Amino acid sequence: MAKSMLGAVLPGNRTVELRQFPVPEPGPGQVLLRMGASTICGSDIRAIYREHLGTGPERYQGVICGHEPAGRIVETGPDVRGFREGDRVLLYHISGCGLCHDCRTGYQISCSSPRRAAYGWQRDGGNAEYCLAEEADCIRLPDSMSFIDGACVACGFGTCYEAIRRIAVSGDDTALVVGLGPMGLASLMLARARGATRLIGVEISPERRALTERLGLADLVVPADEHAVERIREATDGHGCEVAIDTSGASAGRQLAVRGTRHWARIAFVGEGGTVELNPSPDLIHDQKTIHGSWVTSIGTMEDLVERIPRWSLRPEITVTHRFALEQAADAYATMDAGTSGKVAIVFE
Repeated sequence: MAKSMLGAVLPGNRTVELRQFPVPEPGPGQVLLRMGASTICGSDIRAIYREHLGTGPERYQGVICGHEPAGRIVETGPDVRGFREGDRVLLYHISGCGLCHDCRTGYQISCSSPRRAAYGWQRDGGNAEYCLAEEADCIRLPDSMSFIDGACVACGFGTCYEAIRRIAVSGDDTALVVGLGPMGLASLMLARARGATRLIGVEISPERRALTERLGLADLVVPADEHAVERIREATDGHGCEVAIDTSGASAGRQLAVRGTRHWARIAFVGEGGTVELNPSPDLIHDQKTIHGSWVTSIGTMEDLVERIPRWSLRPEITVTHRFALEQAADAYATMDAGTSGKVAIVFE
């Protein structure tokens, strides 16, 4: 095995730097992955690539970027019990303390310990030839799923699945998805798999609307303009949708997710950043609507999703419109930053 490897870091100001790093050695309870694929998340663009934002979970520590890794285990450290060399895995992208209440329920995303470290944010992530991981963060990847499928699940599909479960999408529902970037595409695919009888997507980008139509993921795709609510109501006999997910993170998108739904609707906000202004009485109270904030998922739920994806004959990889080699990481991030693509992947195999 090589002694050094190429890895990407994000200094901010829309730049990417490629540097040489020593190949890490796994310690107790750790595994070393040879990377297969690493996809780019909108949170990386918003909070790291453009500028370094926030404290706590969003503080970036200058580490190798990429929090959606999937690869093959090539070396194990002492005391590794559940995995072995050759296993294909994706990573739950937050390594928690394992002892706080949230970790004990599987929601390492909400770990309250100072030891909490997200891959690609506070510890080295997947945009390198190798990635050092905790065995406890590994999820076995079925042979029927590609490494790109696994990377898509590691954050995006996992996050959307949590929201869809939380608002209990079923065959009783017409589902509204606001924002048809990678998260929106994932939401459409998973809502259909959970039984939604009709899917309506809303998007401002003509390129993303065209991609959604080309993939056949929605029954109706609506431009995000001043007529969007009217079109949604026309398509639902004047009622609106039973469930909605906003992935846009924009105030207008969140308003549309609320106002495009009917009485007793269940709504999930998963798009990060931004603000929203609502009129509580007409928007929520009088129509008995419920808004859920949903942040990533638990490792157990992500594991369940990986089991179900082959059963549902889903291929998360179809949401990927651009593939790049690691040496082209700058182009990969610039493509994702443009806001007109589907998912962007850095591919190693």
